[in-house]
Amino acid sequence: METAAQAATAASATGPAVIVAIDGPSGTGKSSTSKAVATRLGMSFLDTGAQYRAMTWWMISNDIEVTDASAVAAVAGKPVIVSGTDPAAPGITVDGTDASGPIRTPEVTSRVSAVSAVPEVRSAITALQRSIAAAAPHGIVVEGRDIGTTVLPDADVKIFLTASAEARAARRSGELGATASADVAATKEALIKRDAADSTRKTSPLAKASDAAEIDTTDLTLDQVIDRIVALVEEKRAAK
Repeated sequence: METAAQAATAASATGPAVIVAIDGPSGTGKSSTSKAVATRLGMSFLDTGAQYRAMTWWMISNDIEVTDASAVAAVAGKPVIVSGTDPAAPGITVDGTDASGPIRTPEVTSRVSAVSAVPEVRSAITALQRSIAAAAPHGIVVEGRDIGTTVLPDADVKIFLTASAEARAARRSGELGATASADVAATKEALIKRDAADSTRKTSPLAKASDAAEIDTTDLTLDQVIDRIVALVEEKRAAK
């Protein structure tokens, strides 16, 4: 549902609604960039990774063995996940419970790849994502790992963000409040492992869409990345 803040922002936006898909591995700045782009352009925002985290948190909370694909598949349709689309405060609930904090724990982080690799989970979440995108009245920025390739292959603008493993590890460690070199090294190892799992899974692997614009964020500021994407979206709006 559109909030009053979103409606006010959208009222000042110009041009037709567009769908923007922003993909890439962890630590490339997808979330910060996507929220800022959506805010600047008066669009909705969807963090698809949060939905997979929410599914994983539900599995853990209900004592489902996440490494047992059959067990996960059998209950993939049970949790009711509701995602907020206000870029200023997206939020997410599972069965009516606010899960914004719980889904960010190390336990969920370490298990989300296993859950998201299950075809039944991806099918359920993909359907949810498509319904949210279709209902966005002023367009939407959707960030994830398979948006441009699988979820919304007809998105108006497709972006694939990349960054060096070192830069990504430093950013993610900063988000987690870790500054020691050992913590950064551990984060880098975890990111590389997550990349491998996401890129090699059989169902909807992490991949760059053939028509996506690739932006390496390693040496760019957040504002520079935002400006580049906003320019691409405004160009598409002008052409519609």
